[in-house]
Amino acid sequence: MKHTKDLLKRFFTAGFLMVVFSLSGLSQNLNDNPELDKKVKSFLESSSNSWREMNVPESDGQLLFDLIIKNGYKDALEIGTSTGHSGIWMAWALSKTGGKLITIEIDERRHKEALENFKAAGVSEFVDARLADAHELVPQLKGPFDFVFSDADKDWYTNYFMEVAPKLKKDGCYVTHNVYKGQRQRGMTGYVEYIESRDDFKTTYDDSGRGISISYKTKD
Repeated sequence: MKHTKDLLKRFFTAGFLMVVFSLSGLSQNLNDNPELDKKVKSFLESSSNSWREMNVPESDGQLLFDLIIKNGYKDALEIGTSTGHSGIWMAWALSKTGGKLITIEIDERRHKEALENFKAAGVSEFVDARLADAHELVPQLKGPFDFVFSDADKDWYTNYFMEVAPKLKKDGCYVTHNVYKGQRQRGMTGYVEYIESRDDFKTTYDDSGRGISISYKTKD
């Protein structure tokens, strides 16, 4: 058990160092907050083996962080908060770009737990967490957004994309979880075909975690 914990700790530390390294060339354009960095790192490290409830793995959380930092995104939307793991990574990145995250969760218990996790990680001020049915709320959101992470009901993925795409800024990024190129599972084949058919988006895939499609908006 101790050996396993040591391995997890080394893995997390290496991942965090990768984050720090990725920031080094961009630091002149980012808000510097060493105290917040320390608090978020400590929280993520202490909770690294406890995320359940359909949360993303650490590697996918770091990918979200890196995408926001790399492109300087500020206006982010998350569809499907769960208990807040992905939201913490995104809010942490947005604290550096001067942005904020709107995140939507339909389950009250998960929503409340996410609020507690955002507070414990020190990122609450960068998150607008809403308890709502995304089917109803997403169409009401005005935007515009420059970064979207969709990780809710899979059979509604295409609907979410169709609704948010007009509100996404040019060069903005729409990221979807649990999606692989050529995927053949319930609700996914049609979604993959749809996003690849859009001539106003360029889509790539990252399979290093649990599968992510990354769609950049190339024109209005």
